[in-house]
Amino acid sequence: MNRLTKTALGLAAAALAVGGIAAPAFAQRDPAYDNARSAGQIGEKMDGYLGIVTAETESLRRIVNSINIKRRAVYSDKAQAANATLEEYAFAAGCQAILKTAPGEKYQAPDGSWQTRGTVAPQRDPRCP
Repeated sequence: MNRLTKTALGLAAAALAVGGIAAPAFAQRDPAYDNARSAGQIGEKMDGYLGIVTAETESLRRIVNSINIKRRAVYSDKAQAANATLEEYAFAAGCQAILKTAPGEKYQAPDGSWQTRGTVAPQRDPRCP
């Protein structure tokens, strides 16, 4: 990873620490989202977006797409403010979202597999800020 990318990831992480991912989290108050998340049907991906873990249904696709569209809009605004690319900011957000998963929730490990969060810290990409 080059120095510029490390700096951008650091800036994105700092922006996340200050601003958090409050807007996407607010959008996720939908009971259907909560149910799908607690049932292990959807999980946090390393790229900062939600993914479908189980067999895809129209209902799950609608939930995930709706939240991911909102996340992308927030990431875009915050990336610009942090002088980072959308991808860098989304990746840093994904690192934080995975770290904040609760035991029993699904997340994407660095090898791309879906894991269930236990009582220990989740596996995260070594590039995470």
